[in-house]
Amino acid sequence: MKKIIMLAVGLLFALAGQAAKQVTITVVNPEKTQRQELIEVDFAPIAEQLALAEDDGFVVKNAFGQQVDYQLTHDGHLLIDVAVRPGGKAQYQVTKGIPTAMKQWVFGKMYPTRKDDIAWENDRGAYRVYGPALQRTGERSFGVDVWTKNTPEIVVEDRYTADYDGNILKSIYSRKKQHDKWREEDLRTSFHLDHGNGLDCYSVGPTLGCGTPALMDGDHLVMPYCYRDYEILDNGPLRFTVALTYHPAVVKTDSAVVEHRIISLDKGSNFNKVVVWYDGLSNPCDLASGVVVHSADKDSYVLGKNFVQYADPTDTPEKHNFQIYVATLFPDGAQTRFLPLEKPQGGIEGHALCVVKKLAAGERCTYYFGSAWSKHDVRTQREWQVRIDDFMQSLAAPLQVTVE
Repeated sequence: MKKIIMLAVGLLFALAGQAAKQVTITVVNPEKTQRQELIEVDFAPIAEQLALAEDDGFVVKNAFGQQVDYQLTHDGHLLIDVAVRPGGKAQYQVTKGIPTAMKQWVFGKMYPTRKDDIAWENDRGAYRVYGPALQRTGERSFGVDVWTKNTPEIVVEDRYTADYDGNILKSIYSRKKQHDKWREEDLRTSFHLDHGNGLDCYSVGPTLGCGTPALMDGDHLVMPYCYRDYEILDNGPLRFTVALTYHPAVVKTDSAVVEHRIISLDKGSNFNKVVVWYDGLSNPCDLASGVVVHSADKDSYVLGKNFVQYADPTDTPEKHNFQIYVATLFPDGAQTRFLPLEKPQGGIEGHALCVVKKLAAGERCTYYFGSAWSKHDVRTQREWQVRIDDFMQSLAAPLQVTVE
């Protein structure tokens, strides 16, 4: 559909002789701090001005005339990764042309070899949600998982491949009771161990993990299980977007509630954006999201204004000796609280939550969740708070973009 629209518009402008040679995108930073983030602009007017036909390529150049990476999203926006000085202005030129190869900063896919996991990453971190194949096993894993990274390269697919191949060999060694070889292979291939670029050591289980939405029935979290359906809408080079549907547990008398969740992760960001809404609710219901709090560092959570954050101890803190920093942010407002388990179990104390009151059927709620790793670019929980504050401020004062 996008190509058809571009072709029709391009032909009209070509016939009218009104095609522009270039379009200028101007970005103004209203803040007194440096900004480095993605901007998005409606691409249709740009295509009109350049009279882009179906097969026409285009390039985006910075003030030096260098090509910069860009992306067209599923909903018709042009993404550009921009840098703007405090109180400054930056300009980018869009012209017809053949772009050079762009670096893949984000990537995600479904992994049928690992029980239908959907995992995605950018240059700062990686995440996964669990699928119907895992749910059929009876394993109770509800929330969003966090995988650490310390490299801008795409690494998650290689981790899955190595882990899968290693599991095949380990099963052979196990049958032969070759325990030393089993252990050697596990040390070499398991994605639960760091082989130089990060690992999976975040404990989720029957919790929200990092940033999963849940309806509330009084003081009870009505958690979704694993996703039912998915569609990957964007897959780089600058943004990953996936649409997910879930059947959460029954809320009071509503037995046909369907959760819709759209998650996107941009290059350079510690935070995923979530848009969530529910069909089938008879009455408005409170919505919560947050992070699981574990016993090892049960007092390190922070209940802030419209956010919660936590220094997670990992699944085996006495061996890893580092922390994973997690947070959930509600820039449009939410109440924060700690919801303990009645009986802490499995190392789980409860959840640090943001709660939005009385979400109606079909009403959309937007929030953010994310993470950082103490062995990478956020070394302490104090630094994590600074990262959260800066991100929240950038949402409150967005970059000002004009197209001409």
